[in-house]
Amino acid sequence: MNERRRRFLEGVGTAAAIGTAGCLGRLRTLGGGPDRPPAETADTQFRGETTRLGVFPEQTVPSSVTVDWRLDGLNTGGHTAAKGSPVLAPTGDIVVTGDTGEVWAVRPDGRRRWRADATDTPRGFHGTPAIANGTVYVGAYDGALYAFDLETGEQYWRTQLGDAIGSSPGYHDGRLYVAVEYYEPSGAIFALDAVTGEVSWEDRRITDHPHSTCAIDREAGRLVVGSNDGRLYCWSYPDHEFLWTDDTGEEIKGPIATWDGSAFFGSWSDRIYRVALSDGSEEWATDLGASVMAGPSVEGSTGTVYVGDQHESLYALDAADGDEQWETDVGGPVIGCPTVTSEHVLVGSYEPKLTALTKSTGEELWAVPAEGEVTSTPLVTDDAVYVAERTSEASLEGEGSTGGLYRIVADE
Repeated sequence: MNERRRRFLEGVGTAAAIGTAGCLGRLRTLGGGPDRPPAETADTQFRGETTRLGVFPEQTVPSSVTVDWRLDGLNTGGHTAAKGSPVLAPTGDIVVTGDTGEVWAVRPDGRRRWRADATDTPRGFHGTPAIANGTVYVGAYDGALYAFDLETGEQYWRTQLGDAIGSSPGYHDGRLYVAVEYYEPSGAIFALDAVTGEVSWEDRRITDHPHSTCAIDREAGRLVVGSNDGRLYCWSYPDHEFLWTDDTGEEIKGPIATWDGSAFFGSWSDRIYRVALSDGSEEWATDLGASVMAGPSVEGSTGTVYVGDQHESLYALDAADGDEQWETDVGGPVIGCPTVTSEHVLVGSYEPKLTALTKSTGEELWAVPAEGEVTSTPLVTDDAVYVAERTSEASLEGEGSTGGLYRIVADE
């Protein structure tokens, strides 16, 4: 065990006292998880599942919408990274994290079931939770991974891993996989037991802050994650043998998506890439003319990749060769991931607004103005669309409301 890792583990007991659960439950560093066998797959996690495709063909969106409600005070900081995205829990609640250091479980009528005030780090939570075993798992900018009871918000455990976690955890077969940042700068990727929070594997070869969210492709037997050093890192899965890196030369900030034996991701090199999972060879790279901080959505049934850039555009690209199918100006930089439904693609921007486009043509269906920049990934349920925003520039200067959570419904 390296000295840095030992120092973090020795300090866990003190650091755990920072967190408080919404129901003032027990605080634990390790152990105390749900008394049940761990599930093979999560009930829900960032972008739907471990390949991070962001495609939900069973969902539809209304042709005209209105804001049902907005809950203020979720995000109050000005950090430019994308904020945590809402997810639908098996309880029917919407679970979302904020840079305030809070986790919310919100009923569809806008009432909070519980609120866990878990960390006082200035940047709080930016990752999106994974939900499995009746538990909410998420990492924070204090460098710890947390587990909360889904029904009550009680904190099951807190495991200190590094200096910051800006990525979202992936869950499979009773383990959580998450990229972790260190101040040096350096990074690591960890696997933790989902019941106890104990570390079962780690690899510290990443040389700069890995803000990217990893993808696990079980069919290809690969685990991949990007980093600020510009490299995509790949291990075999589930045995964690390191295999290769692909170097783009600039930061890889967004989550990785995998499909059809390939990894898809953007870079600050202004390009989006398709790379073979087998050996890291580049299959294509499309120059979008502006840096790509967001993660792509990959729709296998149509062979289409949807991705936004930091200019003002959302693109549809051919997954086979990267050729552009259409480009739509959405009014502001895109740093959050799009969500693809049966007929539409939804994306937030700095405009600030949430936009729904017809996925075959890129034509705008509707746009909902927001008070702050929309940098989270939209969640589409059977009866609503949910999205979180960053705090507005006005509120950072002491005027106006802070970043909120929206419920958007059909305008009937």
